Amino acid sequence: MQVYRRRLLTLILIPISLLMIVLARGNSWIAEYVLARGIYKFLSQVLSNITGLIPISIMEFSIYTFIIIFIVFLIHIIRLLFKDRKSIKETIIIYLINFTCTLSVIFFLFVILAGTNYYRYPFSKINNMSVKESSIDELYELNIYLARKAYEIRNEIELAGKDINDDGIIEFNETSWDDLTKMASKAFDNLSINYPVFEGRYGRPKPVIASKFMSRMEITGIFWPFTLEANVNIHVPDYTIPATMAHEIAHQRGFMREDEANYIAFLACNYSDDLVFRYSGTMLALSIAGNALYKEDKVLYSQSREIFSEGMVADLKNKSVYWSQFEDTVISTVSNKMNDTYLKVNNQKDGVKSYGRMVDLLLAGYRDKIYY
Repeated sequence: MQVYRRRLLTLILIPISLLMIVLARGNSWIAEYVLARGIYKFLSQVLSNITGLIPISIMEFSIYTFIIIFIVFLIHIIRLLFKDRKSIKETIIIYLINFTCTLSVIFFLFVILAGTNYYRYPFSKINNMSVKESSIDELYELNIYLARKAYEIRNEIELAGKDINDDGIIEFNETSWDDLTKMASKAFDNLSINYPVFEGRYGRPKPVIASKFMSRMEITGIFWPFTLEANVNIHVPDYTIPATMAHEIAHQRGFMREDEANYIAFLACNYSDDLVFRYSGTMLALSIAGNALYKEDKVLYSQSREIFSEGMVADLKNKSVYWSQFEDTVISTVSNKMNDTYLKVNNQKDGVKSYGRMVDLLLAGYRDKIYY
């Protein structure tokens, strides 16, 4: 039992983790400059580049491994119930000690590699953006701007004759995953010229083998802080993948709030040299801004839709048909509830509604004329 007593020393990581959260929650300067731009930035690049050497998702492999270990544990306990009941109490205690010690390490890793970043300065403060209440007219103008931008990029893609299938829908028929990851990395390199907070070298995004199951959970991507991996669902409509990659990379670079990660994805895609990346980011922003306008004024929303090209409508219809098959299932309902709870626990009190606050950032950027 001496070995297990030593293992219990890892429990000290729990109060250390809680102290870090208290410090970050109580002082955004510490969260920003000591943790996010200090400890996290150093550790994240080291770990991300190490895990990035492995082409498959370590997160996905870890989940499968955990399931196997759990099954083996249950089988072992059942066997003891029938063969050696005297030792079952000791066995359970040993398992509980190991589990508790492992949990303390996991909690510490989460806090230092993700948790405290929820309390850093808002992206708008870091970049001096003029976030404020906006009129419906401003929201309409934003939608018109984004619709025209998407229209122009979509036409360029069609003229290029690349990445369009026979049904007129965007599809990566000549672009490999390796190409996509290089484009994503280059987009953030370009972005960091004007936004130095994104400087650094990180592992590239990884495709998830069980992507269809992710779709059943209505998840397009997962940032896994324990390995600093940006994991991407590749079963979804192709034109949405670049924006998802950029969203998860934003998390990887220390921006954990969902609304900010969406906005950063839009920005990064706009700084890309690739047309589909720029289209993907613009369509992400247009969809979110359009939903906000639809809630406020359906007539103005309909007017903005008149700008959409046939190609844009085809892409949106394809996306709608794809996701409709996964709506309101048991898996998606449970997944959304878990995600909502996770966001609320980590300083995003609106839960999944926090995705909608991206509109304020879009309006601020449009007002400050930072888009091109």
